[in-house]
Amino acid sequence: MSLFAMGFLLVILQPSTGQFPRACANRQSLLRKECCPPWDRDGSPCGELSSRGSCQNILLSQAPLGPQFPFSGVDDREDWPSVFYNRTCKCEGNFMGFNCGECKFGFSGPNCTERRLRTRRNIFQLTTTEKDKFLAYLNLAKNTPSQDYVIATGTYIQMNNGSNPMFRNINVYDLFVWMHYYASRDTLLGGSTVWRDIDFAHEAPGFLPWHRVFLLLWEREIQKITGDENFTIPYWDWRDAEDCVVCTDEYMGGRHPINPNLLSPASFFSSWQVICTRSEEYNSRQALCNATSEGPILRNPGNNDKSRTPRLPSSAEVEFCLSLTQYESGSMDKMANYSFRNTLEGFADPQTAISNISQSGLHNALHIYMNGSMSQVQGSANDPIFVLHHAFVDSIFERWLRRHRPMLEVYPAANAPIGHNRENYMVPFIPLYRNGEFFKPSRELGYDYEYLQEPALDSFQEFLIPYLEQARQIWPWLVGAAVIGGIVTAVLTGLILACRKKKRGSSSEIQPLLIESEDYNNISYQSNF
Repeated sequence: MSLFAMGFLLVILQPSTGQFPRACANRQSLLRKECCPPWDRDGSPCGELSSRGSCQNILLSQAPLGPQFPFSGVDDREDWPSVFYNRTCKCEGNFMGFNCGECKFGFSGPNCTERRLRTRRNIFQLTTTEKDKFLAYLNLAKNTPSQDYVIATGTYIQMNNGSNPMFRNINVYDLFVWMHYYASRDTLLGGSTVWRDIDFAHEAPGFLPWHRVFLLLWEREIQKITGDENFTIPYWDWRDAEDCVVCTDEYMGGRHPINPNLLSPASFFSSWQVICTRSEEYNSRQALCNATSEGPILRNPGNNDKSRTPRLPSSAEVEFCLSLTQYESGSMDKMANYSFRNTLEGFADPQTAISNISQSGLHNALHIYMNGSMSQVQGSANDPIFVLHHAFVDSIFERWLRRHRPMLEVYPAANAPIGHNRENYMVPFIPLYRNGEFFKPSRELGYDYEYLQEPALDSFQEFLIPYLEQARQIWPWLVGAAVIGGIVTAVLTGLILACRKKKRGSSSEIQPLLIESEDYNNISYQSNF
């Protein structure tokens, strides 16, 4: 507490923003409201001289939002990231990154032209060497300062509209803990007032795309600091598990022999310090988490409130969830019924799909079951089990996408809670990503899951798939149009024949067989179409 208070007094903390590219965390960039750093290979902003991208005005979605957040202009996350920057790099082709210096997910090579598909595997299918390497990578991320990003310790107003930059360094692992916290924190309204019904990463349509981007970026940062371009996040398949089988010293840390709320001292995770877990303290101070250490990871799996979460999710519950045909429904928040997203997230009953916020199912059930750092939304990413869990949740999302093959229009374009419309930029990511951009199969983003892998398709099949899928989506309309067209055609044919029969009685020069034959061919073509 004393360290936190001292830090608060030193930097006069206020609610901060998302993670910032280090190259844009300066007075000039903030005053110009421009984040277009040079690409180091050619020295031009956004690699423009190499045709990688250019500095462009940010185009914000104007689609209406849902009623959950009745304010405007009180939260730096509104219309992200326009409070801080209204110009960023727009990358061309397969280039990506805050300076267009990287490749889009699924591409590699000097010109980002080489397709690449990596496979995420079950953590229990890894060899001992592979598993130990994964654990070592986690520890390395916890102890390696981020080279590309910093976090802010003041709002744009606290920074005197950019003239007094306030940033600090953070390690790679905690950068992602902090981003998860920031996206889900309450809105600070002054005094001791907060608005809790806001979350840019949960309780709405963007839950699954947001965490998909989160994992992809986390994966990429590990690849950077280790030089291991083949690294992928393993997943924990928790269906029908009787207890936390990854909670051993061999994997993610066992139970402390004396204090059941702590991790075993035999696990190096027992020495990790958590950040961003004291949400009520930040709210009372009208301040934000500043990444100060707040104690060890807490975890006491299975000793949770059984009335809310009696057990870990079952295979049958996952299958029922996958059978739901609607991605989103109704209010598009945690009260949505028959929503695949809300059922998978865990606010709807996994046996009926009816909203029941007194229970925690599927995704939420795992968090509650862990009974510790994982169980508080804003600080849940402190526990490294978080990435294993969300990788498996993402695989369920992927199964739904492959089973139902939704078009992009299935993702809500308007009236979702703030930050969750299709064209909204996800908070707090820079470079910018829209929710709808990740409502697509994982193979298009360069990764697959070991238990979902399908035989490779030849190039001709891959070429046809999107067209066949579009035809499948509009097939009911085509059938309906054909039926209506057939009825109209039959009526018109009857009228034409009746008229010709009438004319035949008054003119012997008409050749009805020839005319009827030609008309028959035309009618058949239209009906078949």
